[in-house]
Amino acid sequence: MNCTSSRLQYSDTGYFSKIITDYLQAKKDIFPFYKHATDLKGIKDAIEERKKFSNHRNTLVTELEKQYAGLPSSDAVKQSIRLLGDENTFTITTAHQPVIFTGTLYFIYKILHVIKLAASFKEQLPQYNFVPVFYMGSEDADLEELNHAVVDGKKYTWETKQKGAVGRMKVDDNLISLIDQISGRISVEKYGKEIIDVLKDCFKKNATIEQATFLLVHHLFKNHGLVVLLPDNAALKKTMHTIFEDDLFNNKPSEIVSITSEKLSEKYKVQAHPREINVFYMKDGIRNRMVQIKDKFVVHDTDIVFTKEELINELSQFPERFSPNVILRGLYQEIILPNIAFIGGGGELAYWLELKDLFLHYKAPFPVLILRNSFLLIEEKYG
Repeated sequence: MNCTSSRLQYSDTGYFSKIITDYLQAKKDIFPFYKHATDLKGIKDAIEERKKFSNHRNTLVTELEKQYAGLPSSDAVKQSIRLLGDENTFTITTAHQPVIFTGTLYFIYKILHVIKLAASFKEQLPQYNFVPVFYMGSEDADLEELNHAVVDGKKYTWETKQKGAVGRMKVDDNLISLIDQISGRISVEKYGKEIIDVLKDCFKKNATIEQATFLLVHHLFKNHGLVVLLPDNAALKKTMHTIFEDDLFNNKPSEIVSITSEKLSEKYKVQAHPREINVFYMKDGIRNRMVQIKDKFVVHDTDIVFTKEELINELSQFPERFSPNVILRGLYQEIILPNIAFIGGGGELAYWLELKDLFLHYKAPFPVLILRNSFLLIEEKYG
């Protein structure tokens, strides 16, 4: 089959917002909202800034070793995890929610982008090590966004009554039956049977969606040294203790991001809006936002209520029950990882551009923001 390719400027596609096209063109209006340029100098600057930050490398390596225990051996992944304990190792990160069976194609090529970029940086800066990381947004509770995949134009939807964080939901008979339905459509393709076998191995009944997706991504990319990070983890969330407290009791993140968003909105459409409290409570099939009503802290749409003292104790004893929203998620990512560059889509980068002052306040390094690769495959019959 003959293949040809064409390239378009992002601004010529009509698909990307003004905030993104201006960012790509380094327009002066957007300059105050990011830290480092998207070039080799920007990467070097990000490395120097990151060196000054007290990383949680030991905790990260320990939790990753636990996470990967019992999985089929991968020398490349073992090497990546070992390197993360080295002060001269930095990560290149992308993130996505656990869409069933990986969902849209860009789930895959975001990961390919971090793998290729990490290898490229190693060639250009051989004195450092670069580890590609996939940060799984498994605490997302938007099931309707994550419960389907499209194969040959047909949408396959997982129907379930489970609630809360999608990553904590369990594989059930309905989800397994979807694999059987998809099998009838793709088994005749060149790698169809292999794909179905992998899905059946990963999505086993009663496994969590987080664990099933982790196994699938690991299977696909383990030979490239990709590290999958599951941030729904008590030890990792302890690193956010003081920030979560500041958010719950002082509403400081809301104050900071609101000021930035107001400045940004003078020229651009703002992607995300902070709440007074930007932490969710996550337990027993719920992931609901927290609100303060007078001197009580209420988990919205539930009968769960805390006094301030009770909430301080809950956060201390059960950090895994607290989940950052979009305003705090990036900060959590950058605190637990020795990261220098984040690869995201247009919507993701738009909300990251609201966060620089938040990072500055908490003395956390702000990464180089890189727009993920985008491409469209058109079959010959449509060309």
